[in-house]
Formats: sequence, C-alpha cells, structure tokens
Amino acid sequence: MTPLADKIKSLIRINGPISVTDYFALCLADPEYGYYRTREPFGTAGDFVTAPEVSQLFGEMLGIFMVHAWQQHGSPSPVSLIEIGPGRGTMMLDMLRVIRKLAPQLFDGLSVHLVETSERLRGVQRVTLEAFSSKVSWHAAFEEVPDGFTLLAANELFDAIPIRQFVKTPTGFRERMVGLDAEDRLAFGIGIATIDTALLPLGSAQTADGTVFEVAPARQAVMNTLCERLKRNGGSAVIIDYGHMVTGFGDTLQAVLRHEYDPPLAHPGEADLTSHVDFEDLARIARACTIQINGCLHQGDFLYGLGLADRARALANGKSESEQRAIAVSANRLAAAGEGNMGELFKVLVVSSPYVTLAPFRPVST
Repeated sequence: MTPLADKIKSLIRINGPISVTDYFALCLADPEYGYYRTREPFGTAGDFVTAPEVSQLFGEMLGIFMVHAWQQHGSPSPVSLIEIGPGRGTMMLDMLRVIRKLAPQLFDGLSVHLVETSERLRGVQRVTLEAFSSKVSWHAAFEEVPDGFTLLAANELFDAIPIRQFVKTPTGFRERMVGLDAEDRLAFGIGIATIDTALLPLGSAQTADGTVFEVAPARQAVMNTLCERLKRNGGSAVIIDYGHMVTGFGDTLQAVLRHEYDPPLAHPGEADLTSHVDFEDLARIARACTIQINGCLHQGDFLYGLGLADRARALANGKSESEQRAIAVSANRLAAAGEGNMGELFKVLVVSSPYVTLAPFRPVST
C-alpha cells in the first residue's frame, strides 16, 4: 500500500468510512501525498498522455477556433486567454503560435492566464512557455483571474473533479463509501445518505440492485462559475473531456497507473483517479445561467470540422516517409473512433455569451 493509503486508513479508523468524493479529493490533492502534488503524470514516462501531447495538431486546431471565436465576437480588445489545468503548457504553446500567425491584432491585445494549483507544474509551464513569458500570469484559483473579455479552454479538467456515487439498494439509492474490510484493506461500502429522486434519470425504479448513479456537485459549481464569468464579461469557453452526452447510470470511477487501468482503491496517491464527465449535466448548468450552448460534438467531428485533415497534410508536406506516417497516426488518434483513439470518447462542449455562431457547430436559435 501507499503512504496516502495509510493516511486514509487512519482517518477511517478515527471517523468512520469516507465518501467517494472525499477519497477522490484526497487521492488527487492531499497536500502531502496527493497525485498532482507529487507525481509527473503526463507523457510516456508518466501515467497517461493527453491530446496536446499526442500532436501539435490538437493545440493548433484550438488556436484556430479561438481566432474564429474572437472574430465572431467582434474582435474585441483586450482579451483574456484562459486555460484551467494547463498540464505542461503544451496546448497553450501551440495555441499561441497559431494565434500570433493568424491574428496578430488578437495576439497583441491578449493576456494569458493559467489557473494552476501545483507549484511543480507551474515550473514546467514556465519552461514550456518561456517564449511568451511576458504575456503569461498564473493563478491558484479561477476567481483570481481579472475580469475582461474571455476566451477559455479546459481540456481534461472536469474528469479530475471529484464525484459522488450512489448505489441502488432494496431501500433506494444510498451513497457509496470507502471503508475498511475484515483484512484492514480499503473497500467500498454503502452509507446511509440518500439522493433526491428528482435527480435520478427516468427508469431508476426499474434498475437492478447494485446499479450506480454518479452526480458531481463540485463540477456543477465550477461550470456555474465559468458561465457566470462569460455572462459578466462576454466570450466563449471550450470544454473538452471524455464522457457521455446523456445522463445515465453506470460506475465510471477509474484509476490509471503507468498507462494501464488500475483498481481505484489499489494505489491512492500514486495512480491518477478520474471519472467520465456528464456533458448533459454541464449543459443544464449553462442553460440555467442563460448563456448560449453552441453545441456538443465528438472530438473527432470538432477537429475535422476545423480543418484537421488539411493541416495534417500541410504539416506532412516535404517530410520523410516515417515523419509523414507519424503525423497521420497522431491525427488518427486524436480524431478517429475505436479503442485507443480519442475522436469518439472525448466530447467538446462550447458555450458563449452573448449569442454568436461558431463553426463547426450548427447555428442555434436564441
């Protein structure tokens, strides 16, 4: 077991079982042993590879989209370009290169704001973005970012925000907890807390015992804060993550260790812990804030709609055969469906205020 597992066990012995959401938060953010406080998660030497690390094409497409959104909003100045959870800074680097080339006026008028809680990752981001250091500021919380017209990107942010889980029992849905079994190992159990049945999808009464339903109040709070900023300052936000477009049942809590799935209770603090994002729920928050939902697409459709295929061909032009093959493989991983690819599993939700028409989404009525 891990040092964090020992710490969690001690908490459970003193206070009793903890909720999945508390376990989730401890695994990722414990100040002593939390995953993002102590590990280098990204890349082949880490535990997982994010889309910006797969190919520069991903960040370039996002840069093209930001230029398009800025133009559709009337080319305002100044502009706050914000990324929440910027990883190693790779996506922002690729976005800024494209913005500087395609829209010098936007580039000159923008300031870059990175919301990052890890001092270790801030150091990595400073190295990555050294060429643009005069434009970049860091913030420990989203609320610290100064007001102003906003273009925002959040890639694989919401999957790392803790969830609550409820399990169907003969007496209704009850909260899933983390406790200790007879061998003093971390184990899932059932608590006494229930969930308002109005929050459950249709058909909940007919589901079998053991069925899991996930709800994410912390994600809803983040989405609400993001939407309120857009409503107050104007702008657009791009949210990219793996998940589902329709609220439903299912246990999506998962851990990843060295690019392999790991039991969620096996290596707390040493494995990345995530769950799938409910995009319908995020859209409900946006709708309640009365800001525009431009649409939600599979990542592949979003990237191809922005010209991924053309850009990949241009990037491969004049390269060696092996380099051309690598570019094609990377583009396929970003946009294709099927196991090992991101094009279908990952979704892209874009919200705006005030109303604008943004490609590749179809125009929607106000």
